Amino acid sequence: MKRTILAWGMSCILSIAAFGQDSAQNSFSPGKIWEDTEGTHINAHGGGVLFHNGTYYWFGEHKTAGSSGNRANVGVRCYSSADLYNWKNEGVALPVAAEGSGSDIEKGSVIERPKVIYNASTEKFVMWFHLELKGQGYHAARTGVAVSDRPEGPYTFLRSLRPNAGTWPVNFPESWKSKKVTEADLEAWSPTWKKEVAEGLFIRRDFGTGQMSRDMGLFVDDDGKAYHIHSAEENLTLHISELTDDYLGFTGKWAVMEPAGHNEAPALFKKDGKYYMITSGCTGWDPNAARSFVADDIMGPWKSLGNPAQGEGASITFDSQSTYILPVQGRKDAFIFMADRWEPKNAIDGRYVWLPVQFRDGKPELTWRDQWSLDVFDH
Repeated sequence: MKRTILAWGMSCILSIAAFGQDSAQNSFSPGKIWEDTEGTHINAHGGGVLFHNGTYYWFGEHKTAGSSGNRANVGVRCYSSADLYNWKNEGVALPVAAEGSGSDIEKGSVIERPKVIYNASTEKFVMWFHLELKGQGYHAARTGVAVSDRPEGPYTFLRSLRPNAGTWPVNFPESWKSKKVTEADLEAWSPTWKKEVAEGLFIRRDFGTGQMSRDMGLFVDDDGKAYHIHSAEENLTLHISELTDDYLGFTGKWAVMEPAGHNEAPALFKKDGKYYMITSGCTGWDPNAARSFVADDIMGPWKSLGNPAQGEGASITFDSQSTYILPVQGRKDAFIFMADRWEPKNAIDGRYVWLPVQFRDGKPELTWRDQWSLDVFDH
């Protein structure tokens, strides 16, 4: 009898193991429900990925049900993976503070687009994110920073701020610094208004308090210098800001990109010594056509390469918006375009669109695939 029970137990264990192997994913299915290793839809929206010691870590916004799920009710969640297909839930990396605490990241604030980079000198993991203070809508336009000794966290919130107070962009003409024109002098969205925005209208307005920072990304260059890329000036202009050596602050060296161009959702990567960026226009939760740019220097000048998306669905970037460009380790020139399909009425149902970035005539190109694997980079 004992031998029979033992045999049944071993058979059961082998069956469970086989089921686990059979259920492991080996491809990407953009726009479909993507389950973690526990069978739950991955909850890491507007995210980014860190590769450290052979493991990928995916950080993103933890959404909850309903329209209120777009606020930070839980915090930033982390998942880990060895192969990019199968992700283990590592828990909440940065939890929100308790209601009534008065913390900048109090429950009910807005925490968006978290990104994490590793500082080899300090041996710290540094997270930056877009932060809106509770009850203030999108008025605060701040960026927050947190730090951890481990990639999966927990992360300790340090502070939030508006970047680059009291400093001018490196590509800002001297004559624009002393302009006296203000918003009150102009009709919003008129050609004159747009020209003045491009010539520093909002930069001068926010000079003392620091520049606005909404949709953001991070990038670490080959020399270890890190950069914070963020939508500023009422979402009309992108700012590229150099971080301090410990990645916890701003050096004051920064540049404007596409002034008055109305870009958000920046995702930057580097190939063959050139910097590439994919962004979106500004249409709220609704998708629009992506934009792509290239530069020889991260501070610019940047040249437009047009919409990287091709084919059916290109005009709305396959119903998604960029969040990060993921370099695939161990494969030359292999990059994955990470994007989100937002569901503002039921935030928890947001989906992920991951597509391979391919190059044609020196330009990044995105085409829709119902299903694909990393083998695409071998061809």
